Amino acid sequence: MAKHPQSIDSMVTARIKKCGRGWVFTPKQFLDLGSRQGVDLALHRLKASGSIRQLARGLYDYPVQDPVLGTVAPSADQIARALVLRDVIRLQPSGAYAANILGLSEQVPSRVVFLTDGPARKVTIGKREIILQRTTPRNMATAGRKSGTIIQALRYLGKDQVDDQVIAILRRQISDEERPKIHKDLQHAPEWIADLLRPITQPIS
Repeated sequence: MAKHPQSIDSMVTARIKKCGRGWVFTPKQFLDLGSRQGVDLALHRLKASGSIRQLARGLYDYPVQDPVLGTVAPSADQIARALVLRDVIRLQPSGAYAANILGLSEQVPSRVVFLTDGPARKVTIGKREIILQRTTPRNMATAGRKSGTIIQALRYLGKDQVDDQVIAILRRQISDEERPKIHKDLQHAPEWIADLLRPITQPIS
């Protein structure tokens, strides 16, 4: 028996509120509640009422409302996680964004670049650009892992900018449990990055 449209509206609303403000989502995350058409209609009504916001095609959020700043834009990471679900792709933070994630740069880029094994595209959210840049299988071999973010951050900084302070910050970022995993992933890194990271990723015997 098909679910009544009002029932779908109620269930979609309940799930959004349960996930809380700041959640970025796609219609795919509600298809267990009803048909795609029913879900799309429910989201359309919620958007029209101002309860949710449409960020891009097939991408919405339940926006955070700050008493001073007003409606707060979602983070690049939240948007990326939703894009992974929407498009069934893998993403890897790169460039200045990867360096910022690890505390190697205080710069919060307005143009955030993710490497992907999916189609290249650009998603504009307010003043922020999310760039999906198609790359080689080697660069995606560590996608979604800390090793991938570290490798891309060091690529961005460049060999000449990596000093003792950078190494110290990275050392603090890597837990004892993560060391053997990152050490294993060094096979996918450029030689100069592997040489830098090998001493601080050696598994503790």
